[in-house]
Amino acid sequence: MSDSARRSRLNRGRDLSNRAWKLRSTTISSSTADPAESDETGRLVRKQLNEAVMLCRKAGADRELVTALRRLGHAEQDADRNDIAVARYEEAVVAARRTGDPLLLAHAIRHLGDAHRSTGRLAGAEACYDEALGLYAEHSDPPALDYANALRPTAIVREELGKTDDARHLWQRAKALYAAVPIAAGVAECDENLARLG
Repeated sequence: MSDSARRSRLNRGRDLSNRAWKLRSTTISSSTADPAESDETGRLVRKQLNEAVMLCRKAGADRELVTALRRLGHAEQDADRNDIAVARYEEAVVAARRTGDPLLLAHAIRHLGDAHRSTGRLAGAEACYDEALGLYAEHSDPPALDYANALRPTAIVREELGKTDDARHLWQRAKALYAAVPIAAGVAECDENLARLG
C-alpha cells in the first residue's frame, strides 16, 4: 500500500471514529431522546466505529486502532452487548501493546477491567486493574485523572472481593489525585466511600 493510500485510510478512519463518538456523546447527553431513535443512533454509531476499526487496521495505525476499538467497546456496552464489548476491549489491549506506549496500554487495560467488572467477572477485572495500576506506578509522570480513574474501580472491586483495607487505601490515593486535578465529584465520591468504610 502506498503512503498516500495509507494516510487516506487513516484519515477516513480517524474522522469516522471522531464523528461516531461525537454522535454517541450527543445522544447520551440528550434527555429527550426517543428510545427507538436512540437504538437507531446506537446502530449507526457501531456501524461507523466498525468501519473506522477496519480502516485503522488496514492502515496499520495501532494508536488510532486502540481508540476506535475502545470507543466501539463503549458503544457495544451501551447496547448491552457486553461479551462483544469485552472482545473489542481485548483487541484494543493487543493493539496498545504493539505501540509500546505504557500509558495508552494502561488506559486500554483499565477499560477492559471496567467491562469485566460490569459483567461480574471480578477476578478478570482485578487482574486488569492491577496491571494498569502497575503501568501508571512505573511511569515518571502519569496523568493524574487517568491514574485516579484506574484507582477508583480497583477500590470498588477490592471491596466487592472483601478486601476492605485495600479498598480504603485505594480510595485515599484516588482522592488525592482527584483533588490535584481538581475533580470535585471524584473527591466527593472518595469521601463518601471512605466515610462508609470507616
